[in-house]
Amino acid sequence: MRLQIEPRRHGSLRSRVTADLTAVTLRPLTLAIPLNTSGIRFTRGLVATFMAAVGPPIRGSRISRVAKPVATGPSPRGEWVRAPGADREDAVILYIHGSGYAICSARTHRGITTRLSARTGLPVFACDYRLAPSHRFPSAADDVRAAYDWLLGEGHPADRIVLAGDSAGGHLAVDLALELIREGRTPPAALVAFSPVLDLSMALAASRERMRRDPMTSASRAASLVDLYVAGETHPRLRLTFDGADRFPPTLVQAGGREMLAADAIELARCLESAGARCQLEVWPEQMHVFQALPRLVPEADRALARAAAFVDAELEAQSRRGALTLVKEA
Repeated sequence: MRLQIEPRRHGSLRSRVTADLTAVTLRPLTLAIPLNTSGIRFTRGLVATFMAAVGPPIRGSRISRVAKPVATGPSPRGEWVRAPGADREDAVILYIHGSGYAICSARTHRGITTRLSARTGLPVFACDYRLAPSHRFPSAADDVRAAYDWLLGEGHPADRIVLAGDSAGGHLAVDLALELIREGRTPPAALVAFSPVLDLSMALAASRERMRRDPMTSASRAASLVDLYVAGETHPRLRLTFDGADRFPPTLVQAGGREMLAADAIELARCLESAGARCQLEVWPEQMHVFQALPRLVPEADRALARAAAFVDAELEAQSRRGALTLVKEA
């Protein structure tokens, strides 16, 4: 594990003010909204409005919806995202949005997906998975797998697919990589996780929260939201384990120093290192949960996405060199 902390000792003034204002405005509101049908619907609208305001998509990006009916199993659903000038065809990013398995969508995350596309020059397929509470475990995981298998069927080899996701989407991305490895399949080229959830019980988050309160929400609230998806299920797959995961793809984990899920990010990096995988961990001082989605509020958002894009580019280039070397040896 390579722990890197943004060189500045403190976050920018704008990011600190944003976190402080969030703690006294958005946090009390989100904690007060009931997690019933009406509350979930209201929260989805609130978050969509907030995301569109603080992290809008790059103007001129091309968005193409995808819904592919299949005879059996989940249908791959989502959208292709290409930022202006993103004309590469040699690889793709599969992006998995977060927000507790219940709130967001590919549409709400266009701020991140268009910026990743712009920074890497790659097309991004943003997966739309079925949301809780209408759809419980393993619906989301099955839909993510359906999207991945569809990309393979479209001619994108595994070693040219990059997985990326935030929060619960980070959990789903890690889960997918682990399942592929257990099946003996070729792993994806790389994985990028923004503020990933590792422990769905939120025990790690609660421990960190006791040291410093998260500006956005509480561990107990997050656990209640996630339980709409888990619904008391105790399937081993929900507890990510890394035995035999030495073939796990090279991974970049980014988290904010002020969020409770920094504990999950640190533990994920430790687990991958213990398994023999390669992981780069970045904890950004004073930043909130998935701060990469807040480019209009905090300057660190674009810097973090630039580092993520550089990581993706480097890993894809390394894969290309390894592939070329293999061809030479076979010749």
